[in-house]
Amino acid sequence: MNTIRKMAVIGLGHMGKHMIHRLLPQFKGQIELSAICDSHEESLRREAAEIADSPRLYTDYRQLLDETELDMVYIAVPPSLHENVAKIAFEKGLHVFCEKPLANSLEEARVMTALAERSGKIHAVHFSLPLDPAVLKMKALLKERAIGAIAGMNLFLEFPQWPRAWQHNAWITSRQQGGYLLEVGIHWIQMIQQVFGPITHVQSQVTFPEDASQCESLVRAVLRLEDGTDIQLSGTDRREGDERVSLVIHGEEGRIALENWRDLQLGGPAEAEMQPVPLDDVSSPLPMLKQFLQCIQGEPGVIFNFHDGYNAQVILEALRHPGEGWVDVRDQLLGYSSAEM
Repeated sequence: MNTIRKMAVIGLGHMGKHMIHRLLPQFKGQIELSAICDSHEESLRREAAEIADSPRLYTDYRQLLDETELDMVYIAVPPSLHENVAKIAFEKGLHVFCEKPLANSLEEARVMTALAERSGKIHAVHFSLPLDPAVLKMKALLKERAIGAIAGMNLFLEFPQWPRAWQHNAWITSRQQGGYLLEVGIHWIQMIQQVFGPITHVQSQVTFPEDASQCESLVRAVLRLEDGTDIQLSGTDRREGDERVSLVIHGEEGRIALENWRDLQLGGPAEAEMQPVPLDDVSSPLPMLKQFLQCIQGEPGVIFNFHDGYNAQVILEALRHPGEGWVDVRDQLLGYSSAEM
């Protein structure tokens, strides 16, 4: 008989709501939602009214963590609060499932990773893209050399407006902890690191609005992989038409495109029309909450821990805070070793 694990959800933005209304109901009898927290009491009570269970309600995460008996916590507050919440959670002996990005700065990410490793608890960042069926199929096609050797890639993070219509909140447009590089780009950075290996060099040019409080408007950057492959990054909040969040892989014999997250396409030479790739034969281990729970129970599971979150943060911060020319980030990556360094 499986032990029911007690969980708290801290932060009721888009992802916190998704957790309590969409994900947790899939784990009845395995996870008990013991408490929820949000600084806005009206939002807190509104969301609680739609939950079948009766979790305890808090507007202060410190009080929640001090008063509630828990096994694990889901952190879905803005990035600037991740370190504070995680620190207390680890001190309380809890397993921690954190939204991306891991932190609001590289220093905070480094502190959180050290805390996590010392805690002996399961820790994970909510990165799901590497386990998405389209990405798993893309990896299989690359392994089969469906497009030959990879010559280069293009990453598009292009939006007609930022934030998107469903995404308005107090911090998503701020230069401190918002922007599409942080909110969306981090998914693709981490997926690229998992699928293609370390990103070792970054060259970035970022245009910001005159308002110093506002996040990036235009990004032109190059991410260089350890094997020398370059990924050209194009980011904007002024795209004409629908948003495009996509990775296009150019091979010597064709192209693979992962368009708008999950639309996988395969084509020949550049002028050839791309054809959709069916995903019916792909079995994905998602959702990540399932994998996180399996790890807590001592069962095999696939998660991306704070170590992975830190290494993704290295690249994110190199993009958001450009240096002069190429920036070599190899000495910042945890676990990286190269005979050339």
